Amino acid sequence: MTDTEALVAQVAQALGSRGWRMATAESCTGGLIAARCTDRAGSSTWFERGFVTYSNEAKSELLGVEAQAIAREGAVSATVAQAMAQGALRHSHAQVAVAVTGIAGPGGAVPGKPVGTVWMGWAVQGEGAGSVLLQLDGDRAAIRNATVQAALRKVVELATA
Repeated sequence: MTDTEALVAQVAQALGSRGWRMATAESCTGGLIAARCTDRAGSSTWFERGFVTYSNEAKSELLGVEAQAIAREGAVSATVAQAMAQGALRHSHAQVAVAVTGIAGPGGAVPGKPVGTVWMGWAVQGEGAGSVLLQLDGDRAAIRNATVQAALRKVVELATA
């Protein structure tokens, strides 16, 4: 069992024990969090849906992220990550949502946001939302994989709090 498979098993257990379902809103991972979750047999009992919002327009149209916030702070920001998670929660039947937006590389870096900059947001029904900055190392695949693992760990943390 890989580290990611073990984390998905923890997510399944944590969500199952609460009777919760989760939603994802993904940019830099392009649906990898959802894919890793749904690799697990029986995931339909706890995985509700995933949004792949790679473009800024998709973030606004599907999740309700304000275009002004994206223009002001950039798609890779705390505000946008948190708004993505809140939008995923609002547009699903889930009790918890996790969102990621970042620069996986090899290009795309901008001043103050090097490759490996990822903002992760989350939202829990009735409990609020938050975000955290991840500064990850490695190539594109490594950054995306580390982002998936961080998101899964966050869901476990939220569901067991």
